[in-house]
Amino acid sequence: MADGARSVEGVRRRNLGEVLRLVHEGGPQSRARLTVATGLNRSTIADLVSTLVDAGLAVEREPDPTRRAGRPSPVVAASDDVVAIAVNPEIDAIEMAAVGLNGLVRVRAREVVDRLITPEDTASSVARILDEWRNRELSGLRVVGVGVAVPGLVRATDAVVRYAPHLGWREASIGTLVQAATGLPVAVGNDASLGAKAEHLFGAAVGNDDVVYLNGGASGIGGGLIIDGRLVGGAGGYAGEWGQNKAVIADPADRRSRDGVLEDEVSRARLLDVLGIAAADDLILAEALAAATDDAVIGELSRQRRVLASTLASAVNVLNPSMIVLGGFLSMLLSADADALDAAMRVHAMADPADDVRILPAALGDDRLLIGAAELAFAPLLADPLAEPDVEPRAARG
Repeated sequence: MADGARSVEGVRRRNLGEVLRLVHEGGPQSRARLTVATGLNRSTIADLVSTLVDAGLAVEREPDPTRRAGRPSPVVAASDDVVAIAVNPEIDAIEMAAVGLNGLVRVRAREVVDRLITPEDTASSVARILDEWRNRELSGLRVVGVGVAVPGLVRATDAVVRYAPHLGWREASIGTLVQAATGLPVAVGNDASLGAKAEHLFGAAVGNDDVVYLNGGASGIGGGLIIDGRLVGGAGGYAGEWGQNKAVIADPADRRSRDGVLEDEVSRARLLDVLGIAAADDLILAEALAAATDDAVIGELSRQRRVLASTLASAVNVLNPSMIVLGGFLSMLLSADADALDAAMRVHAMADPADDVRILPAALGDDRLLIGAAELAFAPLLADPLAEPDVEPRAARG
């Protein structure tokens, strides 16, 4: 193929990816709206949409009948027959979902575990559950790949989990294991960073380009950064480990661990302990905290909010975000008394950057990490919808 032909084909493929991305992230849109968003002409958009429909990646619907002015324009939507498999291994369970290119969770599973799962356990579980789904819920659908959201440090160069302390994983080639077990392309990323990406694209942080996200899970606290609209991974892919920083604790009475880091002080396990619950998913925990009237529970919520506030203030001072989003059990600390957390943050933060920031709970609920993991799996498709899949394991990138 001549250089000019390759150049033209490359531009066309990028345009196909841009149209698919627009309907994937923004939902169904008219051809007219896609024309405006891309700056391409109507005939080019018609050709691109036709190609995506023929490839099974998009569908066209009848124009909106309520529109009265102008010529009706067909509505383009991402196909719900194309899915990515999302996986989140944790210390108490492995969660998995099939997420459609249209953004809907088609099916999900949560398997409680009574011991720490190994990378090999994870790969085996993913293959088994996927086989079951392919015979039932996903029968006839196109599965484009697997995204794995890990509570640990994922090296950007080769998708190896360098260290997931609570899972006990070191130098774990989870991507290679899952790829071998499923035969699908696999991408791996830090769970909280993927939660940040999901909330930025589809949740509480839509429309905000400078966002700090903190996620509280069974294995501790992680985070993600959106700076100028891009997920920041850092030099090695390890950015956002808020839970490993020492918290500033003004009142010694609030300290519960000697020389502990943030996730030792602000802890899901401590909330379960004070409630007298051995184990619970986030929904049960949230309901128990909302209904609690015991002074010990209310006191622990207040203490954890005060400790968390100092970390949020540091984020405000250093990064000047427009929004802080809290996911997992951290969102429960906010929901219990949002004004108290905001006020405590402002005690430690500089006044000017604090004036710019809002603190909100994650909007995607239990789906946030899984949707973020699915975005990893969809990334090659959105970059080049006609490319052959590359089965070499990948790591998350901004």
